[in-house]
Amino acid sequence: MAMTDAAVERVTETRRGVSLSNVTRASRFYWVRLLLENKSALVSVAFLVIVLVLAFIVPLASPYGATTVDPLNRLHPPTHAHWMGTDDLGRDVLTRIFYGARVSLLVGVSIMAITAVIGSVLGLIAAYYQRLDSVIMRVMDGLMAFPSILLAIAIMASLGPKTGNVIAALSVVYTPLIARLVRGTALATKQQPYVESARAIGARDHLILRRYIFPNSLSPLIVQCTFIVAAAILAEASLSFLGAGVPPEIPTWGNMLRIGQREIFKDQWLLVFPSVLLFLSILALNILGDGLRDALDPRSHER
Repeated sequence: MAMTDAAVERVTETRRGVSLSNVTRASRFYWVRLLLENKSALVSVAFLVIVLVLAFIVPLASPYGATTVDPLNRLHPPTHAHWMGTDDLGRDVLTRIFYGARVSLLVGVSIMAITAVIGSVLGLIAAYYQRLDSVIMRVMDGLMAFPSILLAIAIMASLGPKTGNVIAALSVVYTPLIARLVRGTALATKQQPYVESARAIGARDHLILRRYIFPNSLSPLIVQCTFIVAAAILAEASLSFLGAGVPPEIPTWGNMLRIGQREIFKDQWLLVFPSVLLFLSILALNILGDGLRDALDPRSHER
């Protein structure tokens, strides 16, 4: 007697020693199981959680303030008193790195949330209302025609150096990416029979968009949001490094790299420690995004 698909999966899971064996391919949480089976994604999540926890614990537990100046201890190499050394003003690098992680994560998550909301709304409207499609998408194409970093610098030049202005500038830069993504999935979903049926029985447009069209855009949207966080953190660091981002008195990874660049030939720890943490954080977010893409893409289940 032929075994059913569920039985085959249970046998396979038993051989592999996989937990969550009751979560089958038909379950709505099957993607969670696939994500948990991805070791690279799990390591990335663990690293990001550690960075997030240390970002709140280290500045509070450290005996040194993130902005406390100590000229007598300036440019000291890593010691037992200062594990990552001190900068050109005698400030503890370890404390500043994890204080800067707060700012970088705040900027990245804020930009992700703003672009997800605004981009989703614009993408849904453009896909559902043909007369607005050309207007909205041509504006999005115009924004995407500019190199992202140059557009962000131009906006910051008019707004001034401030954390809120960085969030606003980068939100403008990355909103078109979300809008085009949601529009593409919405155009495909709009032609489905169940959407036509909902329209035929008189369902209102906002109900159709919210209940039938937008849920089909969630999977690619979630994946894209992880990449937006990584890109936003890197862009904020780039703006701060160039002097067009967060004010220099606020500890951020970009501002620390700007200080380290001036001392690169003598005091390399000022550049190495923040750049390594920035690199690993961006790498972890991208690996997590790849893991989510593989878990949420139905076609990857057959590979």
